[in-house]
Amino acid sequence: MARSAALAVMLFASLCLLAGLVRADDAVADIKDKSVFVETFDDDWEGRWIPSNLDDYKGPWKYSKSKGHDDYGLLVTEKARKYGIAVDLPETVDLNDEDTVIQYEVRLQEGIECGGAYLKFLHPQEAGWTAADLKDNTGYSVMFGPDKCGSTNKVHFIVRVKNPVSGEYVEHHLNNPPFPINDKNTHVYTAVIKPKEEKVLILIDGEEKKSASFKEDFTPPFQPEEEIDDPEDTKPADWVDVAKIPDPEATKPEDWDEDAPLEIPDEDAEKPEGWLDDEPDQVDDPEASKPEDWDDDEDGEWEPAKVDNPKCEEAPGCGEWKRPTKRNPDYKGKWSAPLIDNPEYKGVWAPRKIPNPAFYEVESVALEPIAAVAIEIWTMNDGFLFDNILLGHDLGAAKAFAEATSGAKLAEEKAEEEKEKEVADEAAASGKVKNVVLQKVLETARQLADVEALASVKPYLTQALDLAEQNEMAALVSALALVAGIPFLLMFCLVGGKKKATKAAEGLKKKTDAATADDVAPAVAPEGKEKLQEAVKEVEEDEAPARRRTRREN
Repeated sequence: MARSAALAVMLFASLCLLAGLVRADDAVADIKDKSVFVETFDDDWEGRWIPSNLDDYKGPWKYSKSKGHDDYGLLVTEKARKYGIAVDLPETVDLNDEDTVIQYEVRLQEGIECGGAYLKFLHPQEAGWTAADLKDNTGYSVMFGPDKCGSTNKVHFIVRVKNPVSGEYVEHHLNNPPFPINDKNTHVYTAVIKPKEEKVLILIDGEEKKSASFKEDFTPPFQPEEEIDDPEDTKPADWVDVAKIPDPEATKPEDWDEDAPLEIPDEDAEKPEGWLDDEPDQVDDPEASKPEDWDDDEDGEWEPAKVDNPKCEEAPGCGEWKRPTKRNPDYKGKWSAPLIDNPEYKGVWAPRKIPNPAFYEVESVALEPIAAVAIEIWTMNDGFLFDNILLGHDLGAAKAFAEATSGAKLAEEKAEEEKEKEVADEAAASGKVKNVVLQKVLETARQLADVEALASVKPYLTQALDLAEQNEMAALVSALALVAGIPFLLMFCLVGGKKKATKAAEGLKKKTDAATADDVAPAVAPEGKEKLQEAVKEVEEDEAPARRRTRREN
């Protein structure tokens, strides 16, 4: 059912893609009639987009396909580089006349850890400036798009406005901007500047994420303060701004013991009756025995495994009894003098206020015009693909353009994600089944090893299975070896052999109560073997065997 659903999603995405390709040309043609600037990168960018010629901008741009698509874009190709490139607009865009739509597509194909994927919309520069002169402080009107590094993870929307009194540009940052989508899929970022309403809308993939007022939701505010701190004023050297001080007349009480511990032994506590002082918590496993082929020189001194002391299970405790601790009622800690009001305290110092020389009354926010589009970023990641940049005035046409150019790609990418998720779910389910199968294999192998005739060698067989259980493939190999070896071992045990493979087998041969072939048959009956073989078939054959562990590692 899951596979059929995934195939249906893939088919739907493919149909969407085909339909999108058919509509794309019409949408692009329509949007170009209603927009100032549209860049689809259908043709190579060289000659239109000009890279910065400054030495800082070493990041090489590439005209490249989006992964899994036939659509091209402008690609960031190397990590830990600064990138700069710009294109002049055919005409200057006034942001104070009518609604302006800024929109572009970006795909973080390799993800993002630290870097910017935003655009800068430049205001007109000084005479003689060209796109090749782009640098980090080139003046812009709007900076818009995702940025992530360290604690920063936001969709920037910053506007630079020139103060008509001081002549300086001031950056105003959107408060509480939305979070970007930091996956590896195609996404469309849209900003709608509405001058008559003095607000901006931020959309991601056509969904509104933020509506903000220019007068209320930006820092610093567009309206300058009437008064500012006097930059020439400094705090006097004798100014006291400490409100409380230690009481100089206070002294430590004579009975104050700074060395008293926080906790002391509880003298009222009594050792529980039946406490086993001479018994350790763990003892040597009485069933453990040194393997016959253990070599002290090669394997080291053999020590039996430890098990919980059975005597301690019923007793209240074992080992040395220690009195519990309790809070020390005499504990006071380090003494310090109490605080009193500082008689010389003058309050918190602040510089005096003076009239703001750059103050002016803002009746309405006036944004700077746009004359060029630039990508000026620094990033530790590669794989950022920019495409379908739009600058216009019709939000409806921009949405239709995004749906035709980017929507089909995003639908296809989501379908691919669903397919990958299905594969991962199937793999996880297969792993669970495999674990169950191997557990059955081990259980069957343990039953085969529990034959009375093999009592003397059972510890070795059990030890082998215990070790094998630590690794799935080792479990399979050990179980198969056990199934194949037990019949031969039983033959030696029951009827003898020309060669005695082990001392354990020889000991079994001499037993007067050795089992007959009829006695052993149920333990290795075909039914048991068939169950084991059916279980083994369900285990993947291509899983590599684990490295055999030495005794020292075990």
